[in-house]
Amino acid sequence: MPLRAITALLVLVAALALAPAAEAMGRPSVAALQVTLRARGLYYGTIDGIRGPGTTNAIRRFQRRRGLVVDGIFGPQTRRALGRYARYSLGQRMVTDGMHGWDVAALQFLVAWHGFPFGTIDGNFGIRTGAALFRYQRWRRIGADGVAGPTTIRALRSPPPRSPLAFRRPVGAGIGDRFGPRGDRFHTGVDFTAWRGDPVVAARSGRVSLARWTAGGYGNLVVIRHRYRVRSYYAHLSRITVGAGQRVRAGTRIGRVGSTGNSTGPHLHFEVRVRGAAVNPLPALR
Repeated sequence: MPLRAITALLVLVAALALAPAAEAMGRPSVAALQVTLRARGLYYGTIDGIRGPGTTNAIRRFQRRRGLVVDGIFGPQTRRALGRYARYSLGQRMVTDGMHGWDVAALQFLVAWHGFPFGTIDGNFGIRTGAALFRYQRWRRIGADGVAGPTTIRALRSPPPRSPLAFRRPVGAGIGDRFGPRGDRFHTGVDFTAWRGDPVVAARSGRVSLARWTAGGYGNLVVIRHRYRVRSYYAHLSRITVGAGQRVRAGTRIGRVGSTGNSTGPHLHFEVRVRGAAVNPLPALR
């Protein structure tokens, strides 16, 4: 057996034996704190809502800068020292276009986790944040006005949506980047670290709704429509071997791994969307 085939087999076996657990959503209040500290040049990690060493060290640096007790604890005194930006927690006021601050950052974090990322999580409510919020409200069938009031915030505090369908792995490779925060942005799928040219198969039976080059970073993209308004996405392909409208079964070859679009190297970006909302594919992979 060729060395490359042996390597790919070992990677697949390891991936299946050590199936990665789904990433848990962090706390929006911690994400807001991370955004606040990042804006002051004190935090350099991912806006993930998880209170880790990086966040604690950033708090200590801020406390030292402001002449506070340096204990790494984010208490009332430290929050007051952050000024007007940290004045409102999410839910203490209606959040709408043109606002900025702690509650806006928490809102952006939640909207992204619920499947409607928009760009940078920066605590500034602009056009893209408003559009993502509007789409989320319409998805939840609540008043779609682009304003985060009590009903919207209550809905966002519920668990993020999940796929009602199970999927097989679309390529024999391990997983690199997962669904969730990446820097100050949000990654809407999982990346399989496959070789260029490796075959990509349909992860579930369905009908191809799109098979072509696309703008927006996906490059060569195949989208398959499944039951319950679920769609699977296969991006950055070097080659597409199916056409729009074609019916495919699970395991049917639909293309080959590539690096087209916004990609730093060969891999397969795999997404699952439920009624348009990006959901974490990992819990659905079998």
